[in-house]
Amino acid sequence: MALFVDALWPRAGEWPNSVESDFAIIGVPTWRTSLSPTAAGETPAAVRAALRHYTEDVALSTSDWGDVVNPDGDRAAAIRAIAAVRARLVVAIGGDNSLTTPVALARWGSRVASAGLITLDAHHDLRDGRSNGSPVRELIEAGLAGVRVVQVGIAEFANSTEYAKRAADLGITVVSRNALDSRSMSNVMLEALDIAGSGGGPIHVDLDLDVCDRAVVPACPAAVPGGISAWQLRQAARIVAAHASVESIDIAEVDATADSPDGRTVRLAAILVLEALAGLGER
Repeated sequence: MALFVDALWPRAGEWPNSVESDFAIIGVPTWRTSLSPTAAGETPAAVRAALRHYTEDVALSTSDWGDVVNPDGDRAAAIRAIAAVRARLVVAIGGDNSLTTPVALARWGSRVASAGLITLDAHHDLRDGRSNGSPVRELIEAGLAGVRVVQVGIAEFANSTEYAKRAADLGITVVSRNALDSRSMSNVMLEALDIAGSGGGPIHVDLDLDVCDRAVVPACPAAVPGGISAWQLRQAARIVAAHASVESIDIAEVDATADSPDGRTVRLAAILVLEALAGLGER
C-alpha cells in the first residue's frame, strides 16, 4: 500500500547515497554463520522500508551507504567498505551479531588497543569459533581490552557457567537483566560509557535486539521471555549516541522474515536508527 504524501511531514530514511555526512547508515547483512536458523540478511532492506513510517526533526546531514556485499564470505572487504564511510556516527544495520566484529574493527582501525565496547545483549558472545556468538571474543583477541567491555542485559538461563566465568576472567563488566530492575537505564549507560571510554579511544555499541523481551521482538530467534522493554533499549540508543566517543553502533539479530504481521521488531530497529540520529543531534 502506498504511503500518504504530506509535504509538511517528511519521511525518515530518504537520504542521499554514499556522501560525507554527520550521520550514516550502512547495511551489513550477515547471516551465514548464525547459530540459529535465520534470514537476517534480509533485514537491512526491511529496516530502510520501515524508516519511511516515521519522520525526523534533526538538523544534521545524513547518508545511506548501501549494503556491504558478502560480509560473511569476505570479511576483509567488508571492513574496507565500512571503514570508507565518512560520517561522525555510523550505524550498521545487520544481519546477525557477527557483524559486530567487522564494524568495530573498521571504525576503530589502528586504535583498537584504546577502544571500548558496550553491548546490550542477552548473551556474552564469547563462544569459540566464528559465529554470531563469538564477536566479543574475536574483538578481545584482536586487541580490545576486556576491562573496557561492558555487557548490559545479560539474561539468566541463556548463558553457560563457563562463558560467564570467561567474561569474569577477562575483566568484562556485566550488568545482568535482573540488576536492571533496581537501576535506571540512564545510570547504567553513563557508567558503561565511563568504563568503555577509559582508554581514551573510540567506543562501539552493539544493540542486539534479543536483549528485549521476546514478546517485543518476535523476529529475534534467541530472545527470552522477560528481557528489557523496547523503551529501555530506545533510551540506551539515544544516550550512547549523544556521547562524543561513540563513533559506531550496530543493530543486530533481527530476522525480518520471521517478524510478526505488525512488523514490530523491524520497526523497533528502525526507531533505534532514529534514536541514534537524535542522540547525535544532542552532542
